[in-house]
Amino acid sequence: MQSLVEPLFYIPALAVLGLTVGSFLNVVIYRLPKILEANWRSECCELMGQSEHSKPEASFNLAFPASHCPSCKAPIKAWQNIPVISWLILRGRCSNCKASISVRYPLVEITSGLLSLLIALQFGASLQALFLLGFTWTLICLTLIDADTMLLPDSLTLPLMWAGLVVNYFGYVTDFDSAFWGAIAGYGVLWLVFWGFKLLTGKDGMGYGDFKLLAALGAWLGWQALPLIILLSSFVGAAWGISQIVLKGRDNQQPMPFGPYLAVAGWIAMMWGEQITNLYLNLSGINNG
Repeated sequence: MQSLVEPLFYIPALAVLGLTVGSFLNVVIYRLPKILEANWRSECCELMGQSEHSKPEASFNLAFPASHCPSCKAPIKAWQNIPVISWLILRGRCSNCKASISVRYPLVEITSGLLSLLIALQFGASLQALFLLGFTWTLICLTLIDADTMLLPDSLTLPLMWAGLVVNYFGYVTDFDSAFWGAIAGYGVLWLVFWGFKLLTGKDGMGYGDFKLLAALGAWLGWQALPLIILLSSFVGAAWGISQIVLKGRDNQQPMPFGPYLAVAGWIAMMWGEQITNLYLNLSGINNG
């Protein structure tokens, strides 16, 4: 696609935008599970005809209350909220109470900025790149929320799937037929794996959120990307799980989130799926046959 702006301006601007958005992603990652939990508790109480014992004194959503230190509740000033830089200036501590600020906050910002930069370099200044930025930022949220809570919220996975279908109706990433069948196949494949495992073992092998996430990846990248995504996510997930058992003595019966591996595999397939597939075909000799 033809560039919309000069690359010398666009590429660093997109990296800065990624850093800034990364700061907001930290808010979403922390607050969205708490919002969902509060809503579920309220719905359960309403269903059972009970009143909640404790109600929040003020609104709690992605915008309110304003950012503050979780330890002393001191509000975070604008200069203390500059991505990465503020954390370095404050040396990872609250300016008021000196409580430690997790290094994950700047790491999320750096990750968002770096992935945004890679998209700018790979896809240039185009509408396709802008759409893929939204795709990437949502995957970052889903990865960390699932890692923290074992949840893949419908409020993220379903809009991501529908957005992929809409974007590909206009052919920005793949053709609409591939996206349509990618969404169906993505959900269906893991649904079959889930029930096959349940019938054999009597246990749930994964959650329904994983089905929806793979459906969203199929909607964005097309059904052709699904085999690579499944192979990559399964390989990385198995390698990570084995390493945790061997190195940290993790209980092999302890549930492990699969969403982060799907998300990472989906992003890799978006960026380098064709190259990885061609490399495999060349090494296996299929392309030479």
